[in-house]
Amino acid sequence: MGKFDNPQLEKIRTMVPEMRRVKRIHFVGIGGAGMCGIAEVLANEGYEVSGSDLAVSAVTERLSAMGVNIFIGHQPDNVVGASVVVISTAIQKENPELAAAKAARIPVVRRAEMLAELMRYRHGIAIAGTHGKTTTTALTTQIYSEAGLDPTFVNGGLVKSAGTNARLGCSRYLIAEADESDASFLHLQPMVAIVTNIEADHMDTYGGDFNTLKQTFIDFLHNLPFYGQAVLCIDDPIVRELIPSIGRQVITYGFADDADVRLTNYRQQGQTGLFTITRKDRPALDIQLNIPGRHNALNAAAAVAVATEDGVDDQAILRALASFEGTGRRFDHQGAFPVGDGEVMLVDDYGHHPTEVDVTVKAARDGWPDKRLVMIFQPHRYSRTRDLYDDFANVLEKVDVLLMLDVYSAGEAPIAGADGRSLCRTIRGRGKIDPIFVPDANALPAALAAVMAEGDLILTQGAGDITKVAKKLAAMKLDKSAMESA
Repeated sequence: MGKFDNPQLEKIRTMVPEMRRVKRIHFVGIGGAGMCGIAEVLANEGYEVSGSDLAVSAVTERLSAMGVNIFIGHQPDNVVGASVVVISTAIQKENPELAAAKAARIPVVRRAEMLAELMRYRHGIAIAGTHGKTTTTALTTQIYSEAGLDPTFVNGGLVKSAGTNARLGCSRYLIAEADESDASFLHLQPMVAIVTNIEADHMDTYGGDFNTLKQTFIDFLHNLPFYGQAVLCIDDPIVRELIPSIGRQVITYGFADDADVRLTNYRQQGQTGLFTITRKDRPALDIQLNIPGRHNALNAAAAVAVATEDGVDDQAILRALASFEGTGRRFDHQGAFPVGDGEVMLVDDYGHHPTEVDVTVKAARDGWPDKRLVMIFQPHRYSRTRDLYDDFANVLEKVDVLLMLDVYSAGEAPIAGADGRSLCRTIRGRGKIDPIFVPDANALPAALAAVMAEGDLILTQGAGDITKVAKKLAAMKLDKSAMESA
């Protein structure tokens, strides 16, 4: 199984001596956001790790540099010699590696099951909720790292200060994003669980029944030991509604007067959020948070609530939040480029649910009230566009200029009337703005050049491949002549 120079890693490995039987751990779709982090932690623990993906990416190259054996393409031979095969819900039943593993009677586990094994003998802090999981996970990680607690973390997005979405630490703490999209977070048994909010999303997993979704969150919280802690956003009406059903210690946070950890005096100065956090039996904290938006202040309050219960020093909390560099694709500043006699600011954001888009728009308005807001939006999944169609129309008409790409399918079949062109038509019919439908992303730079003006704030918004558009525009430095000829 190899030797370990770090005695702390050897200690971690011996916490589960049976895992020494594992010869190789193979990940199908290792480049995925949820998969690569677990693979990285296991590789750093000293396990032999391999994985396959359909294409080379920055993620696969980074894992390869760490010693992970990467296969491009899914082939049955890739699983030969593996002790266990890890899959996510993105892997179809017909996948040749999955079929080969089953035929060879190699154990097949879901991503969350492997994360649960990492968490089993650690002090697990799991962050769940429809929105804000990735940022809250990163904020919690930043605080614990600043306090010298050296946590292991597994996040669904890049933690900028660490340059990765996962890292093996040498302490007992493991901080992880918990994914409700396929209900796989039920495999986790953390010591502390945060729930940021609950909304209708990924409803196919829950049979279209919102009550089933709510009960699943309750079940997740009841995976806590009887001495565990549920840290809940009391501002969210659904989370508040569930509190009487939770048979664990509950710590609430929010702007509400009855929150245990309460935010007050929020204001925003450009990229920076300023607010006060009050706590029971602890001094108030005047927070400077280096990311914008009231929603991010709530995410920070969740991290502060957990850290306070663990006795983290207040000065470490303040330093961590003031120096927080953010997470990948969450109001991700791509640069400010000269246009005319002024400049244009470019921001890339992952938000793909109407609530996420709405808080991003509000953060942009609050931080830069004098700028015209130009959004390039790519809907994500036909089913989500169909289910939340009116909500999307309501929020997208709040921007000043809207360029709409077609739906990023994420493997779904098209649904009539749930596409970018239809959404544009609906918004145009409301009479507030005149959206521009751009069916080909390659034509986007020229379309943007035709409407862009000095002083604009441009947002590329969505969970699909629209981030490539942001990178392309940044590489062009928003130069109109380059955009027009692209």
